[in-house]
Amino acid sequence: QVQFVESGGGLVQPGGSLRLSCTAYGYGSIFSIYEMGWYRQAPGKQRELVAHITNTLHTSYHVSVAGRFTISRDNTQNTAYLQMNSLKPEDTAVYYCNGRGDFGDGSWGQGTQVTVSS
Repeated sequence: QVQFVESGGGLVQPGGSLRLSCTAYGYGSIFSIYEMGWYRQAPGKQRELVAHITNTLHTSYHVSVAGRFTISRDNTQNTAYLQMNSLKPEDTAVYYCNGRGDFGDGSWGQGTQVTVSS
């Protein structure tokens, strides 16, 4: 089983920026990740996909973050990043990442809290 662990969240003022990181851990196993995605879940709402990247670096974004968020990945480190600029209060949520590979679907981590508030 491959576990995805997020970091980098925090409190930021509207208009500010944060960079989230996500690393996949296979606990000694060798694995390949085909695609990775960043998700978020706000209080009282369902988890939604906000950014996605394939192993050929094709990216796609939720309409609410397009032009403000950028997803990238470092395949040598099994890591994905989410650069978030021009943050808005409605971006406040717990952010998760997950991926799919030769192991199937990964296991969800604890997520990282992002709070956008003045």
